[in-house]
Formats: sequence, C-alpha cells, structure tokens
Amino acid sequence: MSALPGRLLNSAQLLFDLQQANEIAQSFAGCLEPDLIARSVTEGLVERFRCAFVRIWLLEPNQSMLRLVASSGMYTRTDGFFGRVPMGAYKVGKIAQNRVSFLSNNLPEESWVGNREWAIANQIRGFAGYPLAIGHRVIGVLAMFSCQPLESEFLEVLQTLSTIATVALDTAIQYQQEKQNWQLSANNSPSQLALSDQIAKILSSARLTMLGTEQSLSLAISFLLLKMAETLNCASYAQLVYREESVSLEATISTLATDSTVQIQARLGEIKLLASVLGGQLTTQPISHQRALQIRVDLPYVWELSELKVEITCVSPVLQLALTQVAVRAGLTLCTDAEVPLLTDNPNAVAGDRNVIWVTTSYPCPQGIQSRIDLSIQPAQLRQVVEAVTQGYPWGVRANELTERELEILTLLTQGHRDRNIAEALLISESTVKFHLNNVLSKLKARTRYQAIYQAIQQGWI
Repeated sequence: MSALPGRLLNSAQLLFDLQQANEIAQSFAGCLEPDLIARSVTEGLVERFRCAFVRIWLLEPNQSMLRLVASSGMYTRTDGFFGRVPMGAYKVGKIAQNRVSFLSNNLPEESWVGNREWAIANQIRGFAGYPLAIGHRVIGVLAMFSCQPLESEFLEVLQTLSTIATVALDTAIQYQQEKQNWQLSANNSPSQLALSDQIAKILSSARLTMLGTEQSLSLAISFLLLKMAETLNCASYAQLVYREESVSLEATISTLATDSTVQIQARLGEIKLLASVLGGQLTTQPISHQRALQIRVDLPYVWELSELKVEITCVSPVLQLALTQVAVRAGLTLCTDAEVPLLTDNPNAVAGDRNVIWVTTSYPCPQGIQSRIDLSIQPAQLRQVVEAVTQGYPWGVRANELTERELEILTLLTQGHRDRNIAEALLISESTVKFHLNNVLSKLKARTRYQAIYQAIQQGWI
C-alpha cells in the first residue's frame, strides 16, 4: 500500500471540508430508507469533493454477501460485475471481513488491482475504502476513487462522514427489518397485536401499566417505542402513557449490574437521536440513591417544524452533531442560507453583516458579535435565541460591554426618571445622558429605550 504524505493538516481546508460533509449529513437526516441514505452519501461526495466515483455496499441478511446499493460519478449502475461481492473476496470483501480501512494514492501500482490498464486509462490515482462498522459488527463498505491524490484533510472528513452514515444506515436497516416483520405478522394472523401487547411481550419480566386510550401510531413512532422496550427488557417496571398530543414509554432498571447498565446507556444514544428527529426527547434520571435509573421517551403524535430557520457550522463534528440535535428538538429548520442566523464557533465562518449566534468554546469571539450562547443551551432557550436574532435583536451580550455609566443610566430609566432627572442625579449634562443612551441602543441593536431596558432586565444586568 502506498504511503500517504506525512504533513500537518491544513486547518482552513479541514474546516471547509467539514462544512461540506455536514451538509451531506443533513441531506439524509431523519431518513429511514437505507438505499436513499447511501445514495445521498455517494452523490454528495461526488458533487462536493469531485471524486471520480463513489460506491456503498451493504451486507445482506445472510451475512455472506455485500450488495451494491449506491454508485455515483463515472458509474451509476448497481447491477454490474461488483453488484454483489462475497465477504472476503476482492478488496471490498476483504475490507468488510477484516474491518480494516485501506488507503492509497497510487492505485495502478497496487497488487490487488485486477485491471491496471483501466486505472491508468481513467487516470484513477486515489482510493479510500472504509468498513461501515458499529463496534465489531460490519454493515457495509464505502469505497471512493479519485483522479487526484487524496489529501490528509479529506481523509479525516471522509472517516467522520463514514461514521455518521453508518449510524444512519444501521438505524434505517433495523427499521426496515422491523417494518417487514410487522407486515408479515399482519398478513399471517387474523389481527395484529396492539402495540401495548407487543411491548408487554417484550417486557415480560416487568410490571407494565398502560394509561390513556390506545391510539394508532405512525410506523416510525411504533418502531422507536418497540426499540426502547427491547433495549430495556430487563426493566422491573414500565409505563405506557397515551396523552392528548403525545405518547411516552417509561421504565425503571437496576443499576447494580454495572456491565448491563453500560450497554444500555450506549444503546440509548441511538434512541435519543431518533427521538429528537421525531420531535421528541429521551430523559434519564437516577432514583433510589443511584441504585436504579428511570428512563423515559416522549414522542408527539404530530411534529411540524416552525418557520424559524438556522444554519449550523461548527469546527468540531461532535459539537456540530450536538447542536444539530438541540436545534431539531427546538423545532428549528436546518438549512444553508445567508439570510438566516448562523450558529457557529468558527471565526472563519463569520463574514459581512450576517446575523451570527456565537457558541462560546475555546475559540476567541470575533469583534462585533452581538449574540452569544454557551454549551449549556437548552432547546427551548435556543428557539428563543434564534427568534430574537431573526428579528434583529441581540442575545447574551455580556454586561461588561456596557460601561458602568451606561448601566447606571439604564437603571435610573427603569425607575421612571427622565433624562433631566438622571443628569441631575449623576451630575452630568442632559446631552451626555442622551449620548450614553445612544451608545446603549447601538451596542444592543435596540430601536427604542424600552427595548434596551427589556434586554438589560432579561440578561440580569439591572
């Protein structure tokens, strides 16, 4: 295997590539069709990174063959010679079998290439193959071919995108399998079991209580509730509640079995992501002096996004995913549009007169930013922030950006004093009072004094 050039990463290029990868990931967010997810990934890589062609194979249920489900670029057919590849055969099969990535920038010289003349004729130089794996379980392979050498920055991004795509594909595959099982059950029996009966069957060792009138749920919600039940099949108590606008499943498990609890916590991460996509949320709470854990998922029957929009661009892919989850739970529409507020911790993304909501991390805040949040932000609060910034108001401006004199004047205004009274109290001229107030309005981007006072009170400055 040819060695890739050893050098320091270009941070600017890496940031740009991460943003491109994030936009690809957003294109399949919430999708539960494996083939569509795979196609979004391959088409996105070809379009945004100018790859020669990109392919994704998924492991068939028999675990012995890989099926080509998406191919974009030079070749788009999925039924050709490599349409089905046995595990361990060719380079794709070996990547899946051994769960080892393979990278090369001199493809024609690799010994495993069966047709070097083809590679030379089409000027294919770069190759990257990644196993799509969760732990020790492989679900497929992503392979891309490039006419240009693969830069270190792109390989970092490709690996990150592969990880995100793997989680989405695995969730979609499991969903489709469950859907097929339900359909088979419905076709082979006079009447399909109610959801409460199915959950009771899974949680056979738990005391299950159902409250409210059982309703017909969408397939996605039913799937998630059953997945929750399967994850918590060791629960001692469970409760299924049908409310007017939402349904919830709550269970209590013992934390004395440490290994079991760790495994459950790991699987809950996937459920939490699915719940947020469906407009719901998963919460956990220790009880009985940390000896038990109460876990609950709430899902609305109908979920509609608001007209509020935001763009998210973060340096760290992990932070990008975290804030995306918070934004989804807040009911915000994610998009790429210069007209909507930008949520970012990336100084290079701040340009022009764009409304920016700065995420306070280790990066210094650029000059002129009028809206800031920190990592403790909750969905409801983020929604308020985006709404305020969309209307042209700042948020989270630190008090020390207003001078002591400006805060004194604002405080006196809240007490009902007029400019002349304030001037007399502070031993300054009335024109100086007006000068300070104009500065306050400018700093807070407030149109009136009342708006400035309201913001100062909301922020706790006065």
